Amino acid sequence: MTDFPLVRWADYDAVLFDLDGVLTPTAEVHMRAWAAMFDAYFTAHGITPPYTDADYFAYVDGKPRYDGVRSLLASRGVVIPEGDPSDPPSAETVCGLGNRKNDEFERELSQNGVTPYPGSVALLDHLATLPVALAVVSSSANAPKVLAAAGIADRFSFVVDGSVAREQQLPGKPAPDTYAYAAKECGTDASRSVVVEDAVSGVEAGAAGAFGLVLGVDRGAGRQVLLDHGADIVVADLGELA
Repeated sequence: MTDFPLVRWADYDAVLFDLDGVLTPTAEVHMRAWAAMFDAYFTAHGITPPYTDADYFAYVDGKPRYDGVRSLLASRGVVIPEGDPSDPPSAETVCGLGNRKNDEFERELSQNGVTPYPGSVALLDHLATLPVALAVVSSSANAPKVLAAAGIADRFSFVVDGSVAREQQLPGKPAPDTYAYAAKECGTDASRSVVVEDAVSGVEAGAAGAFGLVLGVDRGAGRQVLLDHGADIVVADLGELA
């Protein structure tokens, strides 16, 4: 298939992909892990209303793990100690709950594995024939594990994950910094880079960073919602662009 009518890949030097929900259906794994953690925590502490999938899209999706915990709890008027990333999953802190969620995610991934979206692989195949750098920009520190499990780790020159963001002291999405860092690693800048995202926080990051193109993938957030928050184009599947 040729270029999508509204995407001229030759105009760009780099394509920067979010991972969960864009390349792999691990957003579903994350959703189950967040639900398991918050359901148990809300029940134990009598917090209402109950956690729902709508909360995932509104407060958690695309954000660094601890930011997601903090944002969701704030929606219920709950404030707990911040803690430290070294906190055990049993700790009643923001970091402890985030680490508890990460344990749930790793359990889901090890039990069920992950297969990349066929349409996303088709687009990667197409882009591999062009002089464009590819990178993954994910809030998750699990990104390298997911890429390896999906068998697509070798498709990307750079991976900017949650661990890299902490090491480089980069604020997470919806700030544009992680994407800007990835563009620089690819030898270019925001104006010559495409951001590919399925999360509201991700398209907001692309818009805030004045990237050349912000491409939304509607995996549940809603086409109009993604457009309203900064996407230039929204597709249902990346295979449409392959």
